[in-house]
Amino acid sequence: MKFAATRLGGLAVDVAALGAAYLGAFILRFDFSEPRWGWRATAMSFITVCAVSVVSVLVCGCYRFSWRHFRLRDVPRFLFAAALACTALTVLRFLTPFETYLNFRPPYTITLIYSMLSFFALVGWRSLWSWYAKSLVRESDLLERGVRRMDSAAAVEFLRGKTVMVTGAGGSIGSEIVRQAAIASPKLVLMVERGENALYEIDREMRQRGTGADLKPLMVDVNDEKRMREIFEVYRPDIVLHAAAYKHVPMVEMNPQEGERNNTEATRKLAALSSEFAVKRFVLISTDKAVNPVSVMGKTKRAAELAIMAMNEQGSPTSFCAVRFGNVLGSSGSVVPLFREQISKRMPLTVTHPDMRRYFMTVTEAVGLVLQAASREEKAIYTLDMGKSVYILDLAEEMIRQAGYRPYVDIPIVFTGIRPGEKLFEELDISEKSAYKTDMARIYITKT
Repeated sequence: MKFAATRLGGLAVDVAALGAAYLGAFILRFDFSEPRWGWRATAMSFITVCAVSVVSVLVCGCYRFSWRHFRLRDVPRFLFAAALACTALTVLRFLTPFETYLNFRPPYTITLIYSMLSFFALVGWRSLWSWYAKSLVRESDLLERGVRRMDSAAAVEFLRGKTVMVTGAGGSIGSEIVRQAAIASPKLVLMVERGENALYEIDREMRQRGTGADLKPLMVDVNDEKRMREIFEVYRPDIVLHAAAYKHVPMVEMNPQEGERNNTEATRKLAALSSEFAVKRFVLISTDKAVNPVSVMGKTKRAAELAIMAMNEQGSPTSFCAVRFGNVLGSSGSVVPLFREQISKRMPLTVTHPDMRRYFMTVTEAVGLVLQAASREEKAIYTLDMGKSVYILDLAEEMIRQAGYRPYVDIPIVFTGIRPGEKLFEELDISEKSAYKTDMARIYITKT
């Protein structure tokens, strides 16, 4: 019923736009003067003109998609509809040449001007609405809770005047860490990233923002121990925020050695260098998949957690901690960009299982909480409160609706089966039996 109502509403707006175009054609043709046959006959003839135009738009398939999903590639449909309506009205004028039919059909010149104006009116309204609707849609709307604001005072005070190293600085989480760290008046932000394009993009963005922070782009692999040692010797970082990692579960499952090298061994090496150069605080960005891990990715991250916790027990001058949280909306390799791509191509959305659930958080929320946790003194594994888990199927249906389509009608959803290493749901537990509550909202200390 909602879909039908929106289509009827769109039809009403189209009729109004066609009426404005028809009136505009007469005003342009007769220089704002009343035609000799009068406005009444003109209004009567619009009934025919409107009917012909609406039928042409229907025939050309212009109502097969919603206004909010209008794109440039759909313009030819409306151009063809305008040409079809112009041809039909011209033939009607030819078959009814006498002026007694003026209340039934328009003159040739009016038909031509009206066809051009109606095309621009229909395309223009849809373009404006599409832009407006897309500006209102935010990834945070996909959460089954509101996005919560956080007090960043502790994080700002913690980062102020410090040399901060961010590994994986070009990734979804790493780049947001750079953004939030840069506005906290640090002495220097070291952006460590092995991907040239990713590093270029975050460096360019930060310079355009003009935060005033001193930023140093360093294109280096964190596994390169010799090069990383040189960076520590030159810049002597006070804080290391380690976000570099492989996070795609099926991909790491198929490449376990590389996952272990990049997620576990790189963390060991970086932790050892941090201890050697007396870094004040080392923060590992971990994952909910490290809780009772079954995937290679989860196991490599759990091993990384154990490695830095062992450094704490060895009396290191560095305070090591890890922060666990779930999926970040819109991050590279996550389900949201995949669904968005499939919807844009009008392909079926692929969901592994109807009961699959995941925890989601916006990247701004996640990084804000990470920096708050980093400002604390505990040498612990922190767990973030991510609210209720979200069914991936519900997420897929909502994204289809946001795009202006109907789930299972305009865009189908297919179930592909659980992939190797995946769980139906992650075990991110912040209950009293598993975690201690801190004095910071949504930050817990894991008991294990």
